[in-house]
Amino acid sequence: MSYPVDFVNVSTVGLESSPVVEALAGLRANEARYFKNKYDHVFTTEPASEVPELVEYVARVLQERDIVIASPALEATQFEVGGVRWTYVFYESGLSINVLYALEPGGKRAVGFKLSDGMEIPTELAEKFKFARQKSKLAGTIRGSFFVIKGEYP
Repeated sequence: MSYPVDFVNVSTVGLESSPVVEALAGLRANEARYFKNKYDHVFTTEPASEVPELVEYVARVLQERDIVIASPALEATQFEVGGVRWTYVFYESGLSINVLYALEPGGKRAVGFKLSDGMEIPTELAEKFKFARQKSKLAGTIRGSFFVIKGEYP
C-alpha cells in the first residue's frame, strides 16, 4: 500500500523496525518537503516488499562501485519530475539512497546517500565516501555523500 509522506505531521509508518526510526522518519519527511516545495510533487513511498524491482534497480546501480547494502530495505519509491527519474530506497539501518537519473542524454546522473541522525556510517560506505553534514528541522543532522553514475540504467 502506498503512503503519501506528510512533512507537517511526521509519521514513522513503515519504518518501525529501524533503530533510528524517528530520525529516519524525519529524513523521509525532509525529502517529501523538498519535492513538494520545488516541484509540487507529493512524495509517496511503498513497502519495499511490494516494489522489489526498485530495490533491485538501486542495487544494480550500486554495483558500479561494488557496493552491496547489508541492511534490509523498508520503503521505496520512483517518480519523474523535471525531466529526472528519482528512485529512493529507505533502509532499516537509517540509510536513504536516491538515484537521480536525467532522462535526456548527457544530463545529470548520480547516486546520493543520506545517513539518519544517530546512525553509524555503514561499513560498505565508510572507506569509499566522505560525508558532509547538513542541518534539518525535520531530521536533525543529515550526513550525505554521492557519486556520479557512469553507466546507462534506463
